[in-house]
Amino acid sequence: MKEKDILILAIESSCDETAAAVVKNGREVLSNIIFSQIELHKLYGGVVPEIASRKHIEKINQVIEEALAAAHKRLEDMDAIAVTYGPGLVGALLVGVAEAKAISYAAGLPLVGVHHIEGHISANYIENKELEPPFICLVVSGGHTHLVKVSDYGEYEILGRTRDDAAGEAFDKVARAIGLGYPGGPKIDRLSKEGNPDAIHFPKAKIEDAPYDFSFSGLKSAVLNYLNGCKMRGETVNEADVAASFQKAVTDVLVEHAMMAVKESGLTKLAIAGGVASNSTIRSAMEAACEENKIEFFRPSPIYCTDNAAMIGAAGFYEFQKGVRHDLDLNAVPNLRLGER
Repeated sequence: MKEKDILILAIESSCDETAAAVVKNGREVLSNIIFSQIELHKLYGGVVPEIASRKHIEKINQVIEEALAAAHKRLEDMDAIAVTYGPGLVGALLVGVAEAKAISYAAGLPLVGVHHIEGHISANYIENKELEPPFICLVVSGGHTHLVKVSDYGEYEILGRTRDDAAGEAFDKVARAIGLGYPGGPKIDRLSKEGNPDAIHFPKAKIEDAPYDFSFSGLKSAVLNYLNGCKMRGETVNEADVAASFQKAVTDVLVEHAMMAVKESGLTKLAIAGGVASNSTIRSAMEAACEENKIEFFRPSPIYCTDNAAMIGAAGFYEFQKGVRHDLDLNAVPNLRLGER
């Protein structure tokens, strides 16, 4: 007899995307609605937390209704509500958590709190039906750069993390310095295609006692010093060369660390996740390195790399299967660490 399908209504509001999705059995996305605030925050050169929170309040009911309608499902058809409860902007998280708790209470549905990074990792399950743990996952986003060993569903060991700026932060700050504006990642990706990645040598930080850890603040400072030096000497800056050389320095470090982690762990599978994982240079460099080292490579489509609720539904399904349930006292935890409950 066929097992009953599990339908999860998922909510994500950790930063500046208000998102809702309906996910079946952790791998099949029936709907994935995202309201992005990028155009709004562009005016300020980055995400303004207060504005993000207010916009979530305005939009959250609408995106949930759209998600259910697009999936041709009703609230009564759902088996659980999954919601991001950390890490992220506390005000933004609170909107999603409060909404999920209200629906859980009103509809009598189980509530499952999901870690945002676990969501990013789980995005790989959506399009790669054959992917199962154990594997290594490199999470690169605006706020996080993590190298994670995924031992099982919901079981993670952080091998390395950034000591300062996340890769996405460095992209945004360098883009601002070049004059590209926000969001930096996609703009640097586009501009770098016109530049020479070997034109300028930027440093790649290595941390002696923690070979898997990352540090991008020195690289960011080196780019800023280069730009200031050119300005002081009255030299013209080739912005495309700066973008390409900076991006190469980030890519080289990410690829080196990921390859080292896969080889030393004895595993044969590598996945990438997070907003910066949609960067075309990083994706192709990682793919080439995996091919060369006979490692299976998995990556979500760009729509599942950015913040979205489908990935929260995928993660929420496996948490739900393991019996994870949260009470109505679930709170937003802006600095939640991966693996914490």
